Amino acid sequence: MSLPGPLPGDANTGRTEKQAVADEADDERRFTAIYDACRQRVWAYAVSRAGRQVADEVVSETFAIAWRRLADIPDPALPWLLGVARNVLRDRHRAQVRDEAFHAELGRWTARPTGDIAEDVAERLAVLRAMATLPDADREILILVAWQGLSPREAARVVGCSPAALRVRLHRARRRLVRAAGEGGLGTSGGEPGTGRAGTRQQVRTMSEEMS
Repeated sequence: MSLPGPLPGDANTGRTEKQAVADEADDERRFTAIYDACRQRVWAYAVSRAGRQVADEVVSETFAIAWRRLADIPDPALPWLLGVARNVLRDRHRAQVRDEAFHAELGRWTARPTGDIAEDVAERLAVLRAMATLPDADREILILVAWQGLSPREAARVVGCSPAALRVRLHRARRRLVRAAGEGGLGTSGGEPGTGRAGTRQQVRTMSEEMS
């Protein structure tokens, strides 16, 4: 009895797999060559724009993007890499500006008036403090829905995703907000109802339910 011959396409499949391995090795060699040739120049550019304290992070982000988009890198690679580094620096600056603006708003709430207004301010301050611990993307969604009063569909247009994806992100952001309020022990001091960790969690949970 003769043994069965190779299945149709087996030889081609073998060649395809070998070619894929060879292509991957070529990609790694090309990326390594680009990294070795350009890393110092990209780092120097980042230092000149933002200082040594963030230059290493900018270089890491730039070459992570370069690896993902290796096929898009022209020859010579340096101008393209510097353009990517410029975008990374711009995005970091925007995030820093948003973060500083948020914390400035948080600082304005720390003026504690007396009387009934103080209780309302304390509740809002507790929520703001909990939000300050969240990632910027979570804060943006919560602010759009809770502060700006947008519907999930409207907020989805702002952030550039589908309404379904926005609802998932909003649900996760609300959950993280409630968790942050509890883990941080945020809230006003004293033993009045609604204050302390449990009170803050309830305040945040109430606000989260109002976003639904």
